[in-house]
Amino acid sequence: MIDQRKLPTVEEYPLFRTYGEVADAIRVMVVRGAPAIGVAAAMGVALGVRDSKATSIDGLRKEFDQIVSTIGETRPTAVNLFWALDRMKRIFHESVASNKAHAAISARLIEEAQAIHREDIESNMRMGKFGAELLPSSGTILTHCNAGALATAGYGTALGVIRAAIEGGKRLRVLADETRPFLQGARLTAWELWKDDIDVRVISDNMAGSFMHQGLVDAVIVGADRIASNGDVANKIGTYSVAVLARQHDIPFYVAAPLSTLDLSIPDGSHIPIEQRDPMEVTHMAGTRVVPEGVSVFNPAFDVTPHVFVTAIITEAGIARPPYLESLAGLMRKTVP
Repeated sequence: MIDQRKLPTVEEYPLFRTYGEVADAIRVMVVRGAPAIGVAAAMGVALGVRDSKATSIDGLRKEFDQIVSTIGETRPTAVNLFWALDRMKRIFHESVASNKAHAAISARLIEEAQAIHREDIESNMRMGKFGAELLPSSGTILTHCNAGALATAGYGTALGVIRAAIEGGKRLRVLADETRPFLQGARLTAWELWKDDIDVRVISDNMAGSFMHQGLVDAVIVGADRIASNGDVANKIGTYSVAVLARQHDIPFYVAAPLSTLDLSIPDGSHIPIEQRDPMEVTHMAGTRVVPEGVSVFNPAFDVTPHVFVTAIITEAGIARPPYLESLAGLMRKTVP
């Protein structure tokens, strides 16, 4: 995986050979972005089972539970992590029930992990086609955090919509919020759009309202880490502020996320767990302390944007609009055979 902590100054591709290494990579944000976390989690499970030294199916079952538990404890907010683990658990238990040998179980899990990877890219491209229709033929799109190829298996969710619109001939500029404190916008969104020759300008988080007030933003599009059944959206901290500003200035606020990000088991955003991260992400920049010694900080990684601020939710199955209780459930039903 590319080490996203070191971008944009260093492009490094460390190799992870064990499920424990994959779990650590997710935890410390070598890999980040809800869909990418799900793909990495599935591959971590496949690695763990492949390399298991268990001599019986009972032993393998016990080791499998430990693998899933270790990976499941890495990031609590991104529901794609648990969605992917559930897929891997289903394949494992079906294989055990069918009396498959260890090698056959491993092969099925590897196949499933690779399918999750492939399906994510395909869903992003379908999402891009749906979402591209919502963007203007020309103008400026504001995004927060990174919801591009780096946050997925490839192409991207929010940035995938922008990519699809530009590929379709639309003339768009992107304003990338820097996204403190981890700077996913300044480091990652700017890096990958620049690589694709897409016009991108970085702004600090506190500039978004001013740019909107000047009429310099035509639409906002972001990704998501978990979406409740009523359309409340958990995304990188600061997303809520952008959504409120967009509403104040009559600017459409779009969310792009695969159906695996929907959590229809919860009624609203108050049930979404919010990850609290290392205070040093706030107190230090590039290894240098910027907050006085001894001063405490808060560092929630995500916030929840109420559904009333969301203009539409773009998925690979189509576009959901209010009321989201009905439209999101309808999109999920479309995908059930």
